[in-house]
Amino acid sequence: MNQKTAIKQLKELEKNGRIMRLAAESWKDDYQTLFSTILSARTRDEVTIPTAERLFRKYSSPNKLANAQLKDVKSLIKPINFYKNKSKNIINCARHLVKNYNGRVPHDFDKLVELSGVGRKTANVFLAEHGKHTIGIDTHVFYISRKLGWAKNNNPHKIEEELRKLFPKKYLNRINTILVRFGKTHTSRKQKDKILNEIKRVR
Repeated sequence: MNQKTAIKQLKELEKNGRIMRLAAESWKDDYQTLFSTILSARTRDEVTIPTAERLFRKYSSPNKLANAQLKDVKSLIKPINFYKNKSKNIINCARHLVKNYNGRVPHDFDKLVELSGVGRKTANVFLAEHGKHTIGIDTHVFYISRKLGWAKNNNPHKIEEELRKLFPKKYLNRINTILVRFGKTHTSRKQKDKILNEIKRVR
């Protein structure tokens, strides 16, 4: 796969995805972006966003979340998958932010992945929202990248490395959002594969 073809295919994917708000987008504060991204794992954005909004209405800062009762957070985010673990994670994450960073979210990958509930994908999605040259590898990126021949590996970290080598830096922080929107627009595997096979012929 050459870079010029990959860029053309990425632009075709963007044309074939409808505009929609994703869980990490359009938040006022960094902690909201981060916690919404944590909540979104294995949960649809359509469920994550209103649930996160409800959470942030009650807890308007990391300081308030750090002092929250676990049962109260569980009750607020119950529509989210794995809400019990995520409730613990976001409270512990908030405490870490308050204790170590004065309640601010660090814009540093190594510091982010030290936070409760923050793995490589979540850290990269958060940083991409702030203009960093990072790629969050989720199920959409994993599947589409391999389907189009952008990546060959089965390991998300290795796929991230392959995409970094293939695309110019300026495209990296857009890959996740473009591929996720495409994947959420075409939910039928048959329809998705039909369009991907057409895009695969773009040269």
